[in-house]
Amino acid sequence: MADKFLTTTISGKRKKAVAKLRFKQGSGNIVYNHLLYTELPLFHKLALAEPLRIYEQEIGDALKYDLVIKTIGGGKEAQIQAARLAIAKALIQLTGSDTLQKTYIAYDRNMVVPDSRRKEARKHGDSKARARRQKSYR
Repeated sequence: MADKFLTTTISGKRKKAVAKLRFKQGSGNIVYNHLLYTELPLFHKLALAEPLRIYEQEIGDALKYDLVIKTIGGGKEAQIQAARLAIAKALIQLTGSDTLQKTYIAYDRNMVVPDSRRKEARKHGDSKARARRQKSYR
């Protein structure tokens, strides 16, 4: 079952950040940008561990795959959120479980559905996206 997923890249996006995830048979290690996730700052480590903890509670056994995540673009927080989205999408695709997907959505919808908000475009002739020219009455 997992052989067809080894060549598949699962991605997650948040703002301008893109996280690409690959997985293979292993012992459950998560490598984030060439670092083990346990070496990351506390809140980043917890954010990446959230989908795994929910997976372990819902499915009932530990993860038997190594996850390798690479991120590009955006800021540090957006990269972590994109990686979190990629992990959750990978676990849903790997197990094919509807209950796992519903549990993720009930816990935090942004774990499964990417946030579609983007920066508003600048308007031609104006200074910024929302700013308007000042009007003079005299």
